[in-house]
Amino acid sequence: MARIPLLQMNDISLTFGGDPVFDQLSLVVQPGDRVALVGRNGSGKSTLMKVMAGLVEADRGEIVVPPGISVGYMEQDPDMKGFATLGDFASASLETGEMYKVERAGEGLKFDPARAVETASGGERRRAALARLMAEAPELMLLDEPTNHLDIEAIAWLEAELKATRAGYVLISHDRAFLRALTRATLWIDRGMVRRQEKGFEAFEAWRDKVWEEEDIQRHKMDRKIKAEARWAVEGISARRKRNQGRVRALKDLRAERASMISRQGSAAMELSAAPKSGKKVIDAKGLSKGFEAKAIVSDFSLTVQRGDRVAFVGPNGVGKTTLIKMLMGELEPDSGTVTLGTNLLPAVFDQARAKLDPEMTLWDSLTGDPEMRVSGKADQVMVRGNPKHVVGYLKEFLFDDRQARAPVRSLSGGEKARLLLAKLMAKESNLLVMDEPTNDLDVETLDLLQELLDDYDGTVLLVSHDRDFLDRVATTTIAMEGNGRAVTYAGGWSDYRAQRQEDMPKKAEKTKSKAEKVKQEKAPAAGLSFTEKHRLEALPGIMERLEAEIAKLEEFMADPELFTKEPVKFQKATEALVERQTALAEAEEEWLTLEEKAERNT
Repeated sequence: MARIPLLQMNDISLTFGGDPVFDQLSLVVQPGDRVALVGRNGSGKSTLMKVMAGLVEADRGEIVVPPGISVGYMEQDPDMKGFATLGDFASASLETGEMYKVERAGEGLKFDPARAVETASGGERRRAALARLMAEAPELMLLDEPTNHLDIEAIAWLEAELKATRAGYVLISHDRAFLRALTRATLWIDRGMVRRQEKGFEAFEAWRDKVWEEEDIQRHKMDRKIKAEARWAVEGISARRKRNQGRVRALKDLRAERASMISRQGSAAMELSAAPKSGKKVIDAKGLSKGFEAKAIVSDFSLTVQRGDRVAFVGPNGVGKTTLIKMLMGELEPDSGTVTLGTNLLPAVFDQARAKLDPEMTLWDSLTGDPEMRVSGKADQVMVRGNPKHVVGYLKEFLFDDRQARAPVRSLSGGEKARLLLAKLMAKESNLLVMDEPTNDLDVETLDLLQELLDDYDGTVLLVSHDRDFLDRVATTTIAMEGNGRAVTYAGGWSDYRAQRQEDMPKKAEKTKSKAEKVKQEKAPAAGLSFTEKHRLEALPGIMERLEAEIAKLEEFMADPELFTKEPVKFQKATEALVERQTALAEAEEEWLTLEEKAERNT
């Protein structure tokens, strides 16, 4: 029996400012679809999602949503007029008595439903919009950058929720690990065309590169054909004018077809230039302690940063990552301890709050008005690493066109604002980069380029990020801030930190032996636990049983002594899957024990 689509788009065309965004676009979203929506910044991803949600009307075509199917859209900038609190907004469409759904999502996404709307930050508003969507649980969810403003713990919660849901969803995200874990199909927007592949994001880059390679071959063949036909026209047309007018018209059509081919947008010409080298020792911190009121940020924390280190700071939102970096940079005094900065330091800072961008200024004025970039007596030039450049030319290196140069900053997308900040940052010579959430809103290609630049950068990098893939590819040291003043140093990136943390855990054999007996006991919900914790405690035994069964199957599969020789790829994938499930089981066991102990303390 054929499935009824959740949403169908037929012959959709849309134009903005005379330029086509989509033309004759048709696509279908089926029940259970888990789709990654990818494309360069400015390609129209968010616009397509708004068309799907019915918030933007297409110039032509129709959108069909069957009766009884609900479509939910996570707003980037939700309108909360008329609502007193974030919880009022998030629960507005729920039935009486369903506020617990918002409270549960609030715990997972880390926002306070009681927070007044007028005092809420942009990140809190977006988390409330996401909580509203998760609580409504529509048949089709449209999620535009849901992981922005979430810490790694909240991302893990959302990832688990989306894995467990039966709803279909279309997902825009810059977070590779998030996309790889969740998606089974990919929609790729590229120069007004939307292609679909029935594979998740894991296979996207190979698919994209193959498409582009085939385009290049086709373009090369067409150029050669045009050249040959043009030579024929010059050399032989006078003798065969009447008989060959059709061939002349074909040449004209061929040239028109070649001219209509839209060239791909190149990569941003970003460049990081390190200033003269700093001293070998960049930061030497000893015995740092800092707290605000009753909250400890760090306690007796020491760290030595050498020239060339890439130090990542991870932990929940609000744990104090930015505060610790400010102490390490000498901008904030610790309560106790000392910080000694190395010699010849030239720092450059990427600010997660985008505070250095005035939304009412044009891009032109944002650059030329920057005291560190201003060229005396030249209103149309900026100083870039010691050399003057025309402001429009420099903006083009970061993929801005002539029209955008005179547009206000507020007209930019999140990814474009991030690129503008990178343009300001990279104009300076530096040997110490402080990057606070640089990956938010950047497309995959720009993230790749940024990672390569950081790899080649001669200076030192202090990095705050919740992007697990980016951390793995950049960081050489990870500082895990775990709360209550605890900050622990690990070698490597995110995956290395997680693996080492598992190794550091004390053996739990004695405690886990009695786990089965405790689980079998039917008892009332544990007192002292939150709503989410109670349900999590009830769900964990089933999760652990499933993981144990999967581990047993993988171990049985890998027991074949000839597997490595005959099927090395399968062996490698099975090994990775086994490590992943063993890690997940250890984390689930630790979480179960923590919740069980907490429940016992409160009974």
